[in-house]
Amino acid sequence: MRSSQRKKTTHPSAAASKPPKPGIDHEKVKQLRTLAHDLSNSLEAILQACYLLSHAELNADNRRWVQLIDTSSQDAARINREIRTSLRALSSE
Repeated sequence: MRSSQRKKTTHPSAAASKPPKPGIDHEKVKQLRTLAHDLSNSLEAILQACYLLSHAELNADNRRWVQLIDTSSQDAARINREIRTSLRALSSE
């Protein structure tokens, strides 16, 4: 087959560099992803502290406070993961 007869193919990276969709501010999405990542780091520190405190000898009242903080920070971490997933989807549009 001659080079002039070869079928032209699109390079995979060419498809990945689609122009951004109008209406989505990709710079804002990037900033929000950075904030969500930073929030994840802070929540992880809280969760680790709760884990360590849960293994300490605490009275019943203090143990309930640790459990409340742990449950709330796990909820916040779940919500933050959902936000990050949504932002990731926006970034790929």
